[in-house]
Amino acid sequence: MAVDDVDGTLAAMGPRLRAARERHGTTLAGVSCATGISPSTLSRIETGRRKPTLEVLLQLSKEYSVCLDELAGTAPAPAAEPRAAAPLSFGDDKAVLPLTRYVGGLHAHKHVLPAIEDPPARPRQVCHEGYEWLCVLYGRLWLALGDQDLVLTPGDVAEFDTRTPHGVANASPGGPVEYLIMFGPQGERLRPRTPPAAGHGSRQANRAQAGREEQP
Repeated sequence: MAVDDVDGTLAAMGPRLRAARERHGTTLAGVSCATGISPSTLSRIETGRRKPTLEVLLQLSKEYSVCLDELAGTAPAPAAEPRAAAPLSFGDDKAVLPLTRYVGGLHAHKHVLPAIEDPPARPRQVCHEGYEWLCVLYGRLWLALGDQDLVLTPGDVAEFDTRTPHGVANASPGGPVEYLIMFGPQGERLRPRTPPAAGHGSRQANRAQAGREEQP
C-alpha cells in the first residue's frame, strides 16, 4: 500500500472510531476509563488531529467489538442489503436509528426517548468536538445547553457547537420523544440555501430606478 493510501486510511479511521463509540453507547470518559487512553487523545484521534497507533486501534477494536477491517473501511460488503437498519439500544433505553452510512462528514440519526412516568431530572451534559443540528418530530424534548434550558416541541430546530456542554431528556411524562440529529464531527455546519422571494429582485431594481429618476 502506498504511503498516501496509508495516510488516507488512518485519517478515515477517526470518524469510524467515533461512530463505533456512539454505536457502543459510551462517552470519551467511559472509553478512557476502560482503556487507559486519555479523553483528549481519543478526541484528537476521532477528529483527525492525531493518527492512531496499532496498539490504540487494537484496544479500541476490542472495546467496541469491531474488527480492524471495519475501522479501516476494508471489510467486505454484505451479500444483501437489509431493508431497514435495526435501531441501536442504549443503557437509558434510548433507541438510535442510523440514517446514513458513516464515511466522514455530516451524518444523521433518528433518536427515540421512551415515555417516562416521573418528572425528569436535568439532563446530564457532555461536550466534545463537532457541530450538531437537531429537529423534534414528536413529543417535548428538554435540551440543556450550557446554562440554558430549552423545551423543544415538534417542528422546533436547534443547532449548536458541541464544545458547549449539552444534554437532552424527555421533557414531560406521558409519551416518547422522537427527534432527528445531524452531526458534523469536524465542525461541519448545515448551509441553508433558499432562492429570493418572487419579485424581490425586480422590486429592488424598481426602487433603484425610482431613486435615479428623483435625482436632479
